[in-house]
Amino acid sequence: MSRLEAKKPPLFISEPLTRDAVSQSLSVLSGILKSSYGPAGRLKQLHNGVGGCVCTTSQSSALLGHLSVSQPVLRVMTASARNHVSRFSDSGLFTAILCCGFLENFRSLNVAPFTVIKISKHLLSLCMDHLKSEACGCRVSVDFSSVETLVCLVRSILTSKPACMLNKTEVDHLTSLILKAFILTVPCHVETNAVLGKYVIIPVKGRRVVDSTVLPGLLIEAPEIQLGKPLAVKRTGSNTIKIALFSVSMSGDGSNPEEGTIAVRDGVCLEVSELNQLLNVGKQLVKDEVGLVVCQKVMHPSLKQYLKENGVVAVDRAGLSLMEPLGRVTGSQPIASIHSLPPGCYGSLKDLCIESFASKHFLHLIPEDTVICSLILCNRSETAWDELKRVCETAEHVLQLTVKEPLALLGGGCTETHLASYIRHKSSSLPASTFKELGCSQTQYQLVADGFCRSLESVARSLSHDGEEVLTDAVYGHCWFVPSGSPCVSRWSDLVSRCGCGVNGNTEDLGWSFLRGHSGSPVLQGCPEEPSVKAADLRALDCFAAKCSGLQVALETANLILDLSYVIEDQN
Repeated sequence: MSRLEAKKPPLFISEPLTRDAVSQSLSVLSGILKSSYGPAGRLKQLHNGVGGCVCTTSQSSALLGHLSVSQPVLRVMTASARNHVSRFSDSGLFTAILCCGFLENFRSLNVAPFTVIKISKHLLSLCMDHLKSEACGCRVSVDFSSVETLVCLVRSILTSKPACMLNKTEVDHLTSLILKAFILTVPCHVETNAVLGKYVIIPVKGRRVVDSTVLPGLLIEAPEIQLGKPLAVKRTGSNTIKIALFSVSMSGDGSNPEEGTIAVRDGVCLEVSELNQLLNVGKQLVKDEVGLVVCQKVMHPSLKQYLKENGVVAVDRAGLSLMEPLGRVTGSQPIASIHSLPPGCYGSLKDLCIESFASKHFLHLIPEDTVICSLILCNRSETAWDELKRVCETAEHVLQLTVKEPLALLGGGCTETHLASYIRHKSSSLPASTFKELGCSQTQYQLVADGFCRSLESVARSLSHDGEEVLTDAVYGHCWFVPSGSPCVSRWSDLVSRCGCGVNGNTEDLGWSFLRGHSGSPVLQGCPEEPSVKAADLRALDCFAAKCSGLQVALETANLILDLSYVIEDQN
């Protein structure tokens, strides 16, 4: 058939970063991200404009997942940030804001993109070497024999998301719960290849946050369970409860039509045949002394009744998300067919009881030894609960990363300003051989280094949302905030008490200066000093692995975009 419309040629856009439309979109996106950053970040309402659910959030995973970005250049950046979040769960806004800062500062330089990329890679290597050195002044060792640093790390994650709507009492309660739940996921007997467990989040909406609790083992919602009646469950000779876990439908409605065509002989009723097979499975389960049957999908009422009459507790509609933790808790192998029960498929439990929270009833699976636990998470509204669930998942992932690499970075903007101070000091004293190796002049290097530092400092400034003045000091290179409306005084020490991370106080004259966008912080006479860190003083900590990765992803993505000479769009 002939075409009704002639095929259009592709659209070639040269030097996309110089286009006004891209510049405006970058500025808008940067503004959205910066205004969402930190404990005082402003919330965003995201919806698709044609109905559906509304998402109220300031979290990077939700923001970057819901934002519709039309410019291909910026889609590269948001995709990189989303990929970072999928791997680390944390520092998503940091990554995206820093990438925007690199693009805004580097594109205005009168330096060839190829030279900017080479110099910025060298600056990144200086940063990473410093962060990984023992002398780094913004790095904190996490001691798992003491809970103080871990408490600060988890509290920093909780307080950075205002949409959770938590007060101090609720933050403290959840911090202790998350740490307790995480400790329950750590194996008691360490082997060569120890594997951390996980906590399963159980939703209870419309209740107070302080009603949240943690239970070892696993909870399965069971609406049909009646309170007040004793739970009669069959046990084996060793006083354990044998469990069978089915991942296949046990509804008896025949096979999935997508799996192919079934040929049935005359006089044979498929439904009756399926039910008879299910009852045969039930008889085998009773014979094998199974006490609990859990089905991922639907179970036929007749099979349920048969199992109940024989002292077997049956739960269906468990859902896919519970199958993996169920297998780990019980040691059972999911059964994928009702026509055969493979040997060794059963698992076991120490005990089984009924728990009730709000109007929900649960079966509590209590194993002999497990690295799975249940976090019953409460919040007053659905919006706040959704945000809190994401935060708790982030906290778990950050703690897992911290076990692998027991380090953290100072929060409150202090890591960013410290790195900027370090790079300004380091770049001012490089030997001439460095510029020769990079194929650039000292002036070009200083221009790029200044843009690099201003990008880091712009992240720290993004923590200020209420008109606070942002300062940095000349000794440690930390970040300080002066409340808006403060009176004019002759000494900054009269207005600031502690830096953003809480490590440094105002007991000495640290040579404070404004942290402004164009001027940046002054070059220090020496390398930023390493403060003595007391866990009790810490106000904010960031995940070391997530932030280091975010720094690398932000620069690599910015360099990729800077290197783009054409964008080719298909117009058909």
